[in-house]
Amino acid sequence: MIGGQSVADISSRASVRDVRITAQKARRVVNLVRGMKADEALSVLKFAPQAAGETIYKVLASAVANAKEIHGIRDASELYVTEAFVDEGVTLKRFRPRAQGRAYRINKRTSHITLVVSDKKAGGR
Repeated sequence: MIGGQSVADISSRASVRDVRITAQKARRVVNLVRGMKADEALSVLKFAPQAAGETIYKVLASAVANAKEIHGIRDASELYVTEAFVDEGVTLKRFRPRAQGRAYRINKRTSHITLVVSDKKAGGR
């Protein structure tokens, strides 16, 4: 028992909503870090060439900070990324003028990113 909670209860989450990146592109980056140790995942995200890497790095750092604040975890190496998922957000619809008075629609997609860190590995792996 740590602070009145069993060891299995130590998990923390962070999320960001309506990020201006498509869910498909963000999922490519999230799939890299799912199941990794939190400190290793932060290192991977810091140097990821994809644009979503910076945003996901900030979300993961926030989840680790939440775990440190709420549960008193001292080091990020004790935590694993147990859940990581990206959902589609609202789509901003814009129009681009085209020839002969026509207009083409441009969809500016957004996404919601959620990460959960825990002291146990995901799925018992």
